[in-house]
Amino acid sequence: MEALQKLIVTKGRILDGDILKVDSFLNHQIDTAFLPEIGKEFKRRFADCEVNKILTIEASGIAIGCATSQFFNYCPVVFAKKGNARNIGNDTYHVTEHSYTRNADITVSVSRQYLSKDDKVLILDDFLANGEALNALISIARQAGCQIAGCGIVIEKAYQQGGDRIREQGIRVESLARIKSMSTESGIEFCQ
Repeated sequence: MEALQKLIVTKGRILDGDILKVDSFLNHQIDTAFLPEIGKEFKRRFADCEVNKILTIEASGIAIGCATSQFFNYCPVVFAKKGNARNIGNDTYHVTEHSYTRNADITVSVSRQYLSKDDKVLILDDFLANGEALNALISIARQAGCQIAGCGIVIEKAYQQGGDRIREQGIRVESLARIKSMSTESGIEFCQ
């Protein structure tokens, strides 16, 4: 997705610790004019799937899920909550994942009333690097017996193992921008 790559290069910032900061348009301040373009592209890539729910994780995935939902007949967006939220109750699907950005293990949960074996889910997230958050969402979908249509990722760090780990499970992964390499010295190189 050329427009996304342009935004990453012009508005993204590479920080120490292999972090790409895109908070000016994607996951802190959101470019709401551009967000529907992301949803349209996910619809184009998953047009052959009969998705009836979108599954994501708080907080960055929520806007992406909502923008994409309109292109899948406004299907519900279910998001996994991080940590022990008292308002979610005890009847949940849950898994513990390691958060690279927080450098901590976090339990993510979804209420059992929102996912079932009747659901065909499209899993969405903003980043794919090591794949911990995505693996957590896949685990939750499997606990619920959902059929997984695939995983849509806005930005994948293709030089890290997360994407390969998910694809090796036989799960379809579509990333809108795949980064081959990045550094503060040489900038960002995208996969072709």
